[in-house]
Amino acid sequence: MNKFLHGGYERDVVTVLYGGSGTGKTNFCLLAAVSQAKKGNKVVFIDTEGGFSVERVRQLVSEIEVKKVLENILLLKPTNFTEQKKAFEELLKYLKNEVSLIVVDGMTILYRLDFADAREKNDEEMHKINSELARQIKTLAEIARKRDIPVLITNQVYRWEDADKMVGGDILKYWGKCHKMVGGDILKYWGKCHIELVNDKGRRVVYLRKHRSLPEKSMTFQIYDEGVRKRGWI
Repeated sequence: MNKFLHGGYERDVVTVLYGGSGTGKTNFCLLAAVSQAKKGNKVVFIDTEGGFSVERVRQLVSEIEVKKVLENILLLKPTNFTEQKKAFEELLKYLKNEVSLIVVDGMTILYRLDFADAREKNDEEMHKINSELARQIKTLAEIARKRDIPVLITNQVYRWEDADKMVGGDILKYWGKCHKMVGGDILKYWGKCHIELVNDKGRRVVYLRKHRSLPEKSMTFQIYDEGVRKRGWI
């Protein structure tokens, strides 16, 4: 990812990694977290999907580095949107120490569950849920800017209802037009770098969709025991 982004994830902004299940979002987050932790830097990792794996960390570093890496990763594991709200309150406490990276793996999965419940009640409840999501992402953006650190969040996608009317031929060509980020404009606005991950029958592609200084581009990649490696440009 360092070469793909010409130096790695941008500091002082929120980067959104989005895609369907099994596209590699958590792997990219773990690689970034481990890279910082190996240097002795503190990382806050908010894991809402249960994707953080100590065994995966062991694959990414030598045995003598495992303890040091895990000690430098502060792991929070909310299981509902209320707990996610509390995790953000705890996050501000952790920032009293020097933190070099913040990861939220699964920014909207718990939000999505609460929003579905709120939809069955009334518009006011839906507004409250959306306002809380906006507050959380705004908090991350402010931290990134004030601390001059990268913030990575992952997000799910949904396939919009008219996709079948326009798709034909190579699905990868039309993927970005058929799949939209959960959370809509909230994440689009606050995320200044958008990276889409696609897994089409084993062919993995990363697309740079939005960046402050780089053009859109894409690359095929492979996930293996030691991390992620490039397969080619497309």
